[in-house]
Amino acid sequence: MTDAGELRRRTQELLAAHPPATTGRTDFLTARFDAGLAWVHYPVGLGGLDAPRALQAVVDAELEAAGAPDNDPRRIGIGLGMAAPTILAYGTEEQKRRFLRPLWVGEEVWCQLFSEPGAGSDLAALGTRAVRDGEDWVVNGQKVWTSSAHVARWAILIARTDPDAPKHRGITYFLCDMTDPGVEVRPLRQITGEAEFNEVFLTDVRIPDAHRLGGIGDGWKVAQTTLMNERVSIGGARIPREGGMIGPVSRTWRERPELRTHDLHQRLLDLWVDAEVARLTGERLRQQLVAGQPGPEGSGMKLAFARLNQEISGLEVELLGEEGLLYDDWTMRRPELVDFTGRDAGYRYLRSKGNSIEGGTSEVLLNIVAERVLGLPAEPRTDKDVAWKDLAR
Repeated sequence: MTDAGELRRRTQELLAAHPPATTGRTDFLTARFDAGLAWVHYPVGLGGLDAPRALQAVVDAELEAAGAPDNDPRRIGIGLGMAAPTILAYGTEEQKRRFLRPLWVGEEVWCQLFSEPGAGSDLAALGTRAVRDGEDWVVNGQKVWTSSAHVARWAILIARTDPDAPKHRGITYFLCDMTDPGVEVRPLRQITGEAEFNEVFLTDVRIPDAHRLGGIGDGWKVAQTTLMNERVSIGGARIPREGGMIGPVSRTWRERPELRTHDLHQRLLDLWVDAEVARLTGERLRQQLVAGQPGPEGSGMKLAFARLNQEISGLEVELLGEEGLLYDDWTMRRPELVDFTGRDAGYRYLRSKGNSIEGGTSEVLLNIVAERVLGLPAEPRTDKDVAWKDLAR
């Protein structure tokens, strides 16, 4: 059993063999992966050492103290938080060895081709079709709200392979090469002025059956692993006290006493406490992950994340008064990541509106929490056993 002392020893050996000051970033990250210090809880040979997940903090602390580079997790968050755990759970050995290292090192960015114009909240109603043709699948359809599609090399994709089956049972999960012919990415300009999201059109895209993840028709089950990990990665990210959206408004309160009122003080205190409770709950959720897989509790964290971001950003704009109505830059650009704290209050206010939609709408997540956490009766569903092709659209 690998313990904390053993991990410290291995980390120091990595630093001695590949000094961060003289080793290129990609070379260092590759060496770290090969040493099993990327995800210590992953299997040997796949970036890990079969060690307890909680011991990752030991490695991270040693490397941070040595000034070692990280893999820019915000830029490759979809790969790290969604694609990797799904490939680990359902991928073949060949798929794991092909995809996990370049994913973790950041050489290959991933995106998520799930939502469609007619299948967002009801994702299982998706209509993108994949038809078997020999050793390939031919895919046609449209996906939407795709973060990072403009910089992604690979995508996790779910498509309908059996329209005669009920909607949840006729879906298959694929790994799609975004550079293949027939993949077209178009920007979606948002209220912030940026085009961080995209819509993706798939026209006769050929995906080898070797890039299918899980069994034919098992795509919904595989996708649940992705979605549960997505909600944990959005709502349960590790942040310090006064990290995230509560940080900027707290600093403004301390540095600008002329803006304070009694009412704003009371509201800020309430939101500060809520943010701290959410942060500590997220820490507890991550500790639970050490013993198993993410469950529906991640949906609760994602709900809290969306509500808090919107309420805190609204308070910040109100606190700043006329200054809060200003906006720094409406330039149309296609960023590689979302930076909530690096922009002004106006950006945070506008961008947070999307938090209750992305990663599962708040309304859908409320149902998940009600049914799977609280054990309340499920809502009546009349389409559960109806063939997808017979559904009203």
